[in-house]
Amino acid sequence: MSTRIAQSDVTWGPDGLVPAVVQDRADGRVLMLAYVDAEALAATFATGEVHFHSRSRARLWRKGEESGHVLKLVDVAADCDGDALLFTVAPVGPTCHRNTRSCFDPAGIVVAAVPAAPAADAQGFAWLETLWATIDERASADPAGSYTARLVAGGVDAPARKVAEEATEVLMAAKDDAVAGPDQRLATRDALTGEVADLLYHTLVVLRERNLAPSAVIDRLRERHKA
Repeated sequence: MSTRIAQSDVTWGPDGLVPAVVQDRADGRVLMLAYVDAEALAATFATGEVHFHSRSRARLWRKGEESGHVLKLVDVAADCDGDALLFTVAPVGPTCHRNTRSCFDPAGIVVAAVPAAPAADAQGFAWLETLWATIDERASADPAGSYTARLVAGGVDAPARKVAEEATEVLMAAKDDAVAGPDQRLATRDALTGEVADLLYHTLVVLRERNLAPSAVIDRLRERHKA
């Protein structure tokens, strides 16, 4: 749930704009810098997707209106002087027009080629936003042409049964890996990786079928982490 600051909380510049820093909710990575006016801030709150004022177009601009790589609002805060904003977002796909995750990434480092976090040991969980966006889109597609749509159309039992099935297969693959010899380890690790991937996917489909956003699960994990 975003913090809806009031227009009066913002110290607008002489041109009616303030700079807005955009960061990924997954790990705090700075994705881009743009400018916001009162119209853009109101549109952001009204739609839940970040809007800016495009200085080059001289108009309201919904980020991702052409590419589909929207920024879903999580939170917004003003700095101590009110003359800059910080948007925390859940990005759908790469943010930069160069197909990089961040506008501050070197050119040519595309989202699919690098982990979605700056730390050397980062796991790339931010990419799950892309998977969720695909599931969300395909859920309303023709079931005849989409496995995801067929699962959602089958009601809660269809994806939930797959979660139970995949969880069992994860257990079996993990036990196989635990007793595998050095010459078998590559194959058992590959099998375990695949089964966990299937489990994650089907779990997300259950959430979509129930119209429950994954962010609610992340928030619950955060609450437990603080406890």
